[in-house]
Amino acid sequence: MAKRILIFDDDEAILDVLQLVLSGVGYDIVVSNTSNQVIKDVTDFLPDLILMDHHIPNIGGLEAVKLLREHDRFRNIPILYVSASNEIKKYKEHSGADDYIKKPFDIEYLEKKIARYLA
Repeated sequence: MAKRILIFDDDEAILDVLQLVLSGVGYDIVVSNTSNQVIKDVTDFLPDLILMDHHIPNIGGLEAVKLLREHDRFRNIPILYVSASNEIKKYKEHSGADDYIKKPFDIEYLEKKIARYLA
């Protein structure tokens, strides 16, 4: 069965590229451009990994990650924080995400980092 990745990002172009690339290497992908239903989206899809942008509408990436970490059911899902901000390492640490990927990113680097968390 394919590993499942849920992607939260407000940039439709990034969502399209990530969905195309990651589904092309065999992952089952669901994308969302808002964080207002993060718990519902995660509950409905039950991902093996989450890619979370910092700047997404509604509650934002920082609060979305914190909400997920408060739920026992979602606490162990790896969350990779994705952002173009120079503060990404700080955001990752404050949110409780497992790791981060700085935008713009190299696709091969992204694939390797994801594979490491899904191994």
